[in-house]
Amino acid sequence: MPSEKILEQKKQAVAALTESLKGACTGVIVDYKGITVAQDTKLRKELREAGSDYMVVKNTLLRLALKDAGIDGLDHVLEGTTALAISKDDYVSSAKILAKFAETSKTFELKAGFVDGGVIDADGVKELAALPSKEVLVAKALGGLNAPITGFVTVLNGTLKGLVVALNAIAEKQAANA
Repeated sequence: MPSEKILEQKKQAVAALTESLKGACTGVIVDYKGITVAQDTKLRKELREAGSDYMVVKNTLLRLALKDAGIDGLDHVLEGTTALAISKDDYVSSAKILAKFAETSKTFELKAGFVDGGVIDADGVKELAALPSKEVLVAKALGGLNAPITGFVTVLNGTLKGLVVALNAIAEKQAANA
């Protein structure tokens, strides 16, 4: 029967989407209406290069997958045209790309998202997009860790220099007395 086959395909789609949602650290849900094929292609390319998966999803299937993944509170945004960008290890890149695109587009808009299973609204997605990238945060943390080490090395160098000067003075004094 064809309807059983279609039902099985939908169950498989929900299961695959659920696994993607469970493995994601962040997800951004958007309303993609009104964008051209060229804009969509460019957007997909940017997201793919950033390591994000971007897909157009049926609201019903996404609603079921979100429920199965344990992400509650997004049912109210699952209306109209819906696309989803998920990232497995970069918390801000997909939010940055989509928020930037939403600013320049008249019809494309951010609906909501999630971070580590917790729901955020469109403003939360914009705040997430405003965060520095992972690389910048790591560089700042390493710079902060490096400063005390650099200071410690400077103090050690000063102490060693003082010790060498003192030993040299003692050696010269003993040479003068001899």
